Amino acid sequence: MSSPRPQPEAGKAQPDALVTLDRLFAARWSCRAFRDAPIPEETVARIVATAQRVASWNNTQPWQLIVTRKPETDRLRAALHAHAQQAAPEPDIAFPTAYEGIYRERRSVCGWQLYGALGIERGDRAASARQMLENFRFFGAPHVAIVTSPRALGTYGVLDCGAFVTGFMTAAQAAGVASIAQAALATQAPFLRDWFAIPEDRLVVCGIAFGLADADHPANAYRTERAAPEEVIDWRG
Repeated sequence: MSSPRPQPEAGKAQPDALVTLDRLFAARWSCRAFRDAPIPEETVARIVATAQRVASWNNTQPWQLIVTRKPETDRLRAALHAHAQQAAPEPDIAFPTAYEGIYRERRSVCGWQLYGALGIERGDRAASARQMLENFRFFGAPHVAIVTSPRALGTYGVLDCGAFVTGFMTAAQAAGVASIAQAALATQAPFLRDWFAIPEDRLVVCGIAFGLADADHPANAYRTERAAPEEVIDWRG
């Protein structure tokens, strides 16, 4: 039997750990250009093992991953990119009905940061459409993970999967692996269900493309900002 993992003393601050975690979150970004080199499977397994530590409703751990090796990634990217140019979006989970106020503003700033880095001018719909379709090539990543959740667990299963995706990307950052969560892949849920034989009782939540970042690509040259705590916290009492 393996020995139990040592636990931190309850209520005791871990300042060094908090600094490390803050640095990881600050260093992580959504990578939109990857190198071709695959990631060792033992590294992927370790990333997943770390992400497994995130909390979930009643410890259900509802997430399941389909992870492609490089040859399968290449087959999938070619087929999915071709399909997405013809198919209407058909996600298992309804997308937002509207982005309003600050949410619309943040979305717009993020989008124009990307377009600016790539030299795409306002009004150039053809160029922006081509860039959007790069989602279905996984931005050149050697791997993609398709995240699914039990349909019967509904919103709470999906919420737990969101925690896992954050855990995965943070652990990947710690391992020197770049990543991007891809809601766009969920728009082609029927295609992915057929390709991977995903049963009907599981929802396609999103994808995570991952690999080594192409540091010289302009799509990786910008970083988004985050709201300050005072914009998020509503103190009471």
